Amino acid sequence: MRMISKIFSAALMGIDAYIVEVETHMERNMPSFNIVGLPDNAVRESRERVVAALKSSAYPYVHQRRITINLAPADIKKEGSAYDLPIAIGMLAAQGDVSDEARLNEFVLVGELALDGSVRPVHGALPMAITAGGKGFRGIIVPEENAREASMGHPDLQVIPVGHLTDVVNFLNGQLDITPHKSDFDRLFAQNDHTLLDFSDVKGQEQAKRALEVAAAGGHNIIMIGPPGSGKTMLAKRFATILPPLSLEEAIESTKIHSVAGSLSADDGLITRRPFRSPHHTISDAALVGGGKYPRPGEVSLAHHGVLFLDELPEFKKNVLEVMRQPMEDGRVTIARAALSLTYPAKFMLVAAMNPCPCGYYGDSSRTCSCAPQQIQRYLARVSGPLLDRIDIHIDVPAVNFKELASERGGESSATIRERVQKARLIQLRRFEKENHLFSNAHMQSREIRKYCKPGAGGMELLKTAITRLGLSARAYDRILKVARTIADLENSTRIESAHISEAIQYRTLDRDIWQ
Repeated sequence: MRMISKIFSAALMGIDAYIVEVETHMERNMPSFNIVGLPDNAVRESRERVVAALKSSAYPYVHQRRITINLAPADIKKEGSAYDLPIAIGMLAAQGDVSDEARLNEFVLVGELALDGSVRPVHGALPMAITAGGKGFRGIIVPEENAREASMGHPDLQVIPVGHLTDVVNFLNGQLDITPHKSDFDRLFAQNDHTLLDFSDVKGQEQAKRALEVAAAGGHNIIMIGPPGSGKTMLAKRFATILPPLSLEEAIESTKIHSVAGSLSADDGLITRRPFRSPHHTISDAALVGGGKYPRPGEVSLAHHGVLFLDELPEFKKNVLEVMRQPMEDGRVTIARAALSLTYPAKFMLVAAMNPCPCGYYGDSSRTCSCAPQQIQRYLARVSGPLLDRIDIHIDVPAVNFKELASERGGESSATIRERVQKARLIQLRRFEKENHLFSNAHMQSREIRKYCKPGAGGMELLKTAITRLGLSARAYDRILKVARTIADLENSTRIESAHISEAIQYRTLDRDIWQ
């Protein structure tokens, strides 16, 4: 006698998912248990977990059978423990313990099984739910810890949270009613909008705050140069608070990345604040841009739609910094392996910070620099010209004097600055509404710069002076025009005036000091 069943599950491909058919075949023969369809070690080991879970849950496990589990499509590598639950249900369905075939075909199942039959969370529940809804399934059965995340996937999809294998069996047999999990998007955005960080906490540094406002308004990358203790890290941590709020589409895309990476907690469900990632300078290139035997998103993708803060920039390994150039330019990371090639989104804003020299006090009026000129040059040369070419704004952050530190007068709040930033972003959205995939000034290419960044005669004269007399490099030309366009947008000016060009030129410190 042969017994066959088919259960639907899902697998990840980058930050998206695809449907996997878990086929179970049983026949009276020499006892064996085989899983085919390109499974990795974690999938092969599911045999032991599934058998123990079935026995612990008092379900029959027929020993004198040849059992074959096929994971289709069979030509794509399967990884992870999310197939435990569909394999167990497939075996029970083949044995007749789950008999409602029509109900089985309506649901996608994912989940890892513990040896006692309890269901453990898995990575990637959100993209799996999105795919299940898009393919017309009635619902998806997920571990309780993944229910909140999966409920963000599709408005018409029922998300069934389960805690034990017996709950799944009873639900599929119509013996147990489980209320589908629902999430309130508005409430999630409202409750996560509050943050303790605010620009009003920063004493002094008005020029640096202004530069960060310009960067936020135009989506520009920025680097801050200053001695230790000048407030570079404090400013960077508050940078995300002046960025426009995430849209629902952006929030779901960011959540998908964190879900696939396994960095999304059960309490979050949806990322509603712009991500802020701050990796240590000892990070590897694979951890920064993504990679591994089975590629996972790196820090640049986890910072998608948010901020990537690199403190002590010259201390990062040179090869690590150089691999960032492609994602900074393209807004995505492509990881190629022999068996597959995956692409992860990486549209982040880079905020970098560095000291002006190894000791940190070159140019400081209150402390004496102990570095030799050659040491300073070698230190600054650790950051390559091509990388700096992708950073629009360079700003000096000097040490804060005592008068500013002791002042009780608070600066502008993040909310006030963010209001101006949002108005400038709205101007850019209207400007680029006919341009494909262009949403901010920072992403303009040569064609758009020529079209939208035409300064007057006075502005062109200033640019000429900057290039010929101040020692600015030719590569700074486009950057200055883009930043000037953003400054004009902040002032709601349709024209780029000389004052806008003049301020933009001030934001090219490293061009002026190093690369002449």
